[in-house]
Amino acid sequence: MKQPSLDLLMRKVDSKYTLVVVVAKRARTIMEEAKHEDLAKGVKPVSISLEEISHSKFTYECTPEEIE
Repeated sequence: MKQPSLDLLMRKVDSKYTLVVVVAKRARTIMEEAKHEDLAKGVKPVSISLEEISHSKFTYECTPEEIE
């Protein structure tokens, strides 16, 4: 699976720090589910997470506590 470009991903989030946090949280969720069809194909959870964010399949919401 080819990684999406950083330019494309930065259009979906407000900073690189946010991107790292969102990707890591989603990758952990994918690992916990362990039923994801791409995991059986040997695709890493971080790659799946990046693809989902680039295709807007996964979104996030900043809470006021996170902004401060």
